[in-house]
Amino acid sequence: MNFDSYHNCTLCPRTCHADRRKQAGYCGCTDDLKAARAALHPWEEPCISGTAGSGTVFFTGCTLRCCFCQNYPVSSQGRGKSISVQKLSQIFLNLQAQGAHNINLVTPTQFLPHITAALDLARPRLTLPVLLNSGGYERTETIDALDGYVDIYLPDLKYYSPELSLRYSRAADYFEYASRAILRMIEQVGPPVLDEQTGLMKKGVIIRHMVLPGAKEDSIRLLNWMKEALPENHFQVSLMSQYTPFYRSSEYPEINRRITSYEYYKVVDEAIRLGLTSGFMQEKSSAKEEYTPPFHFEGLD
Repeated sequence: MNFDSYHNCTLCPRTCHADRRKQAGYCGCTDDLKAARAALHPWEEPCISGTAGSGTVFFTGCTLRCCFCQNYPVSSQGRGKSISVQKLSQIFLNLQAQGAHNINLVTPTQFLPHITAALDLARPRLTLPVLLNSGGYERTETIDALDGYVDIYLPDLKYYSPELSLRYSRAADYFEYASRAILRMIEQVGPPVLDEQTGLMKKGVIIRHMVLPGAKEDSIRLLNWMKEALPENHFQVSLMSQYTPFYRSSEYPEINRRITSYEYYKVVDEAIRLGLTSGFMQEKSSAKEEYTPPFHFEGLD
C-alpha cells in the first residue's frame, strides 16, 4: 500500500476518486495524516484491553456517516492533529513502552498508506499485535493489502437492512461490503488465538454488533447470517448494549432513546440459540456517555 493511493482514492467502498493531495475525499480527509488521541484504553473487550489497556490511536475522519456516532468530533467534525509517519511510528513504540497489550488502530482506513509505512518503520522494535478497529465498511482489496500488517480485526457489523444502513449511515451497500470484508478478514488471520496465561488475543476476528432501538429483528438477521455464512469457531461475537443517542440521533425519533432490556436480551437469546456463544455481551448499564474518551490530542506530542 503506497501513497499513490491518495491521488485517486479508492481505499473505501465510497471509491470517491478524490485527489486527496488537493481536496478532501468522502472521508473528510486530505493526505494530511491526522489523529485525535493515542493512549491506553481500558474499555475494549477483555481479551483486548486486558489489565493494562489497549494502545488505541483514534484517527480523524470516517468513511461512514452514522447519525449516532459517539466519536463524532473526530469522525465527522474533523477534530485532529497533524502528525508525520515518523511521529506515528514513535507513538506506536511509546504505547508499547507504556505497557499496551496491542496497537489498536481506530477508524484507520482513510490513512492506511501512512499507517502501514509507520508500522514498517516501527518494526522490528514493535512486537505487539496490531488490531484494526473499524466500522466494517471495507473493500476486500484493502483487507488484502493489510495481509502481514494486521493480526486482529475488530469490525462492526452494524446492519443487515440496506434501508437502515442508508437511513442511519448513508450507505445502502453497507452489508454487501461489510459481509465480504469480514469473511476476508477471517480467511486472512484464521481462528482466534488467545494467550493461554493471560487470555489476551494474539490473532483473530471479533465481530461487534450494537443493538439499535427498534431494530432487534435486523440484529437477529445478522446473527443468522453469521451462523450460516461464516466458518464455525473462526470468530467471536461481541453484542453491545451501549447505544446512547449521540450526535444527530434527535433527528431520528425512533432511535432517540436507549434500547430496552427486552430488545437486547431477545438478541442475546438468539445468539445462544444459534450457538454463537464464543464472545462477549454487555450489561445493560454499559450505555453510559463516560465510555467515550476525551479527544484532547493525548499522546500525540
